[in-house]
Amino acid sequence: MNVVLFKPSQRPAAVVAPLEPPRRDIAGVPVAALTRDEALALIDHAFDGGNHLHLAYCNANLVNIAARDAGLRERLARFLVLPDGIGVDIASRLLYGTAFPANLNGTDFTPAILAAREHPLSVMLLGGRPDVAERAAAKLRADYPQHHFSVLSHGYFGPDEEAALLARLAHERPDLLLVAFGNPRQEKWIADRIDSRHCAVAAGIGALFDFLAGEVARAPESFRTLRLEWVYRLWLEPRRLWRRYVVGNPAFLLRVLRQKLAGHSA
Repeated sequence: MNVVLFKPSQRPAAVVAPLEPPRRDIAGVPVAALTRDEALALIDHAFDGGNHLHLAYCNANLVNIAARDAGLRERLARFLVLPDGIGVDIASRLLYGTAFPANLNGTDFTPAILAAREHPLSVMLLGGRPDVAERAAAKLRADYPQHHFSVLSHGYFGPDEEAALLARLAHERPDLLLVAFGNPRQEKWIADRIDSRHCAVAAGIGALFDFLAGEVARAPESFRTLRLEWVYRLWLEPRRLWRRYVVGNPAFLLRVLRQKLAGHSA
């Protein structure tokens, strides 16, 4: 079933987006093959009272983690998983003969969701180190004054605090919940704790709060244009990220090649 989800006043032309998006299996993770506007349409549909939505962004690192974690793969099957980065694009070319229609990484696509939405949204932030979410919320308020931003908690709350956080979330029920625990904790927490009582859309957004708060620098535009932001991040934080990229990227490509040789491609 195809539904026109935008009003002409909101975008230059109406976008027809499938409520069940086409997905491509990337080493066991079902990644949606959508244009930027189609993805925005599905999220708008949830904001406007459609199905409650869990949102994840899939890069090579998340695929590597999911390959070793059947529980994570089962949870991600219930998410709208969007393609993040050049790694999954390479995988899509190898397996399906074409790249994904758009690179929808959470650092850039989350602001796109906020910018595209004219009707005011309530947005709640959860995660990061103490004070980081507050500074991220202040930056978002300055950039998107049409929306309301609040902080639920930093990411270091204890098990005894969780029930109160969930109760507050259910009471306030924001349109958008941004969860920054890192992979795979944020995806598992959203899958296991969050449902339609708590928000319209729950998104795991990784390091976004750190970028917004100025804790971590974004790569220069030239790196982003060339899809090499991961190289810049590795240069900035080699001790923390060398295993993810230097070891993880070749492991990811091997997984994709094994999938191709096994015949699991379109």
